[in-house]
Amino acid sequence: MTVQLNHTIVAAHDKQASARFLADILGLRVSPQYGPFVPVEIPNGVTLDYMDTSDEITPQHYAFLVSEDEFDTIFARVERAGLTYWADPFHHRPGEINRNDGGRGAYFDDPNGHRLEILTRPYGSG
Repeated sequence: MTVQLNHTIVAAHDKQASARFLADILGLRVSPQYGPFVPVEIPNGVTLDYMDTSDEITPQHYAFLVSEDEFDTIFARVERAGLTYWADPFHHRPGEINRNDGGRGAYFDDPNGHRLEILTRPYGSG
């Protein structure tokens, strides 16, 4: 058996709104609620299962490998939404994208402070 990531739980203060934010930015769909979770399925079959919490949320990092065309489409949505974006995960280079490994990458935050990344080349592939 090959080990594969199947799903991960993403803490949110409003699971419906947070799932919708990710789905809208990435051009995906929100799946029907399953128990306490609102899943967003990524095309490789992994789901991000949003779950409400009233606790403080520790920001996590979620990176999405996309094609060059998908990058253009998603990045245009980021800009249209008026989101601040950075070229680095530490938020030191605002308003820039990176060109790591011969590709492109950008970071932006979701409504709960989770750091989202889109990149066109896996790190270390260049």
